[in-house]
Amino acid sequence: MTKNTFWVLTLVALGFAACKKEETVTPSEPLTVETINNLFAPNDEINRETGEIIKENNFVKFSFSAKDTVSDDSWDLAFKGTKILVNGGTGSENITRTGHAGAIIKDGIFEEMLTAPEDSEYRQDSGTDLAIPTGSNNGWYVYNDAAYLITPIAGKVIFVRTHDDKYAKVEILSYYKDAPANPDAFTDQAATFTFRYIYQEDGSKNLQ
Repeated sequence: MTKNTFWVLTLVALGFAACKKEETVTPSEPLTVETINNLFAPNDEINRETGEIIKENNFVKFSFSAKDTVSDDSWDLAFKGTKILVNGGTGSENITRTGHAGAIIKDGIFEEMLTAPEDSEYRQDSGTDLAIPTGSNNGWYVYNDAAYLITPIAGKVIFVRTHDDKYAKVEILSYYKDAPANPDAFTDQAATFTFRYIYQEDGSKNLQ
């Protein structure tokens, strides 16, 4: 190899390396916060005197990827009264679970919780327990038995592993139609959820 050839090849290599250095990775676009308004999921109608079920209502199934309710097995969460099911595990409810969904409730600020938990933290429904617990102060809400009100607990963020192993975070904002600032249990329609969420469709745990 001549000296001239050596220097030409060296300059080409240096030029290529410089080009590679200048390449930058384009940051991914921030995920969008979606809001679902007035998802009506009434509980069974019960005779208050006898406790007998007069009318049994179905769970309302919701899919993060569809951004809407669905009627097939692609659901991630299912709502009925204060109960929220995940499409994973087992249960005595009249609903078929075919997915891998799980959930875990964390305390924190929705905007500041940027990464989904590790898979080992997610719980699934079982015959005796729900991944998203029901009951006052057990999960996402508190019940005021003086005013008969269901109120979401501030700072409760529900992380969800979806039926097909994607991730989302959810914050329930209201249990009453049109999300009134001061709901009245006697005049405002209950079991009507308003919630916001971020869904990551690429399968990563990044939720920002």
